[in-house]
Amino acid sequence: MKDERDIAALPHAKKTLKGSGHVLALNTGSIITPEAQAMLGALHSRSIGGIESHLEVLAKRGSDNFMSIYYVGYGHKSIGDLGSATLFIEGVSMLAAKAIQDWPLYNGQESSTRYIDFAQQPFINPLGTKKGEETLEKWRTFYLKGLEVLVPELKKRHPIGEGEKESVYDKAINARAFDIMRGFLPAGASTNLAWHGNLRQFADKLLVLRHHPLDEVKDIAGRAEEALIEAFPNSFGAKRYDETENYNKTQMEALTYFEDEHPIDFELSQDAVNRKMLSRYRNVLSKRPPKTELPKIIGECGMVTFRFLLDFGSFRDIQRHRAVFQQMPLLTTSHGFHPWYMEELPEDFQKEAKEVLGEQEKAISSLECSREEKQYYTAMGYQITNQLTGNLPALIYLVELRATRFVHPTLRFRAQEMAHALKKKFSEDGLVIHLDEDSDRFDIKRGEQDIVQKEN
Repeated sequence: MKDERDIAALPHAKKTLKGSGHVLALNTGSIITPEAQAMLGALHSRSIGGIESHLEVLAKRGSDNFMSIYYVGYGHKSIGDLGSATLFIEGVSMLAAKAIQDWPLYNGQESSTRYIDFAQQPFINPLGTKKGEETLEKWRTFYLKGLEVLVPELKKRHPIGEGEKESVYDKAINARAFDIMRGFLPAGASTNLAWHGNLRQFADKLLVLRHHPLDEVKDIAGRAEEALIEAFPNSFGAKRYDETENYNKTQMEALTYFEDEHPIDFELSQDAVNRKMLSRYRNVLSKRPPKTELPKIIGECGMVTFRFLLDFGSFRDIQRHRAVFQQMPLLTTSHGFHPWYMEELPEDFQKEAKEVLGEQEKAISSLECSREEKQYYTAMGYQITNQLTGNLPALIYLVELRATRFVHPTLRFRAQEMAHALKKKFSEDGLVIHLDEDSDRFDIKRGEQDIVQKEN
């Protein structure tokens, strides 16, 4: 096992972003690198000589020449599936994180708003103007004041129970306060994320990310590619074709952001499930026990689409479900601020909150920039128009997971609505749905949902 000096000396590929953030391609110090691993897999697919003979070739020749010729030169993209990499992207906006994660094959983690100290966390101001900074800082000031007001208020509403551990109780109270006040954080608040994928997936995603409407995302794509080229020089840097680049630019301009022209509070807008095909699976649908997923093959029966309003904060949570299709919503103030965030504030504090929203809406409207850039200055409690499409296995997994009492209430409510709509549509076909029917009550177990380092 490597000691601390070995780990500290690892040559990670680090690229600085235009703001204060950076992208780091992790070097694990492996003797058999991801590129070498990909090469071994490729050789193994072309010969029955056995892996040990290929290891001998690797030891003698190395992987560099092979990868540069067969992966990049000849375009055998599947070779890149056999090697993986991890990027750590830090100091970027919530919007940039969502752009990176808007990808069915994304694997990774993002910082939670429950565990970031927004007193000092940078807010991304793409305009670079004083007015933009003032708009962002007004959200910060109100957010921090709200936490001070809410924590003692929540302790009055939800007093500690007999036998409950005070440290866990305090964490649960703080988590609830963070969940409420996150609605007043701007989407330009910075976050960190980890992105893990195989070499092919990185190349495919960066191909379109470099044409994203937001300059910040374009910068991240450029620096990420530089870091990956430095870390894996034989797996990236493929030739670019003007027609492909122009096509990707055009489709990214047209399709990156979605806003429903006719917004609706909630609707199951499309049922494209073939009932005759579904009848084959009646027994499987009806006898599924709790905490068990439906077989993926049922997805062949067709898709269901939901349309609904949802605050951007909860969209960040539901977007994690990559088995369903969701268009990236455009965050504006047009569809109102979700009432739950306001209703959770003490009554005497709600008046101030409404005044802040009114002032901020005017400030955002007066900014001289595109609608896409105005998203940075818009709070995450504002509602977006969401369109979600998935097959039954994906949708049932989503609604059962997101309908529990440990999920943010605004998302839990929508998950329950989707569950009831699916049950009404497909119960005659044998579908059963296992829901957490407990009320949306305060639960101290939320204080246990943390990752902490054990003391030696």
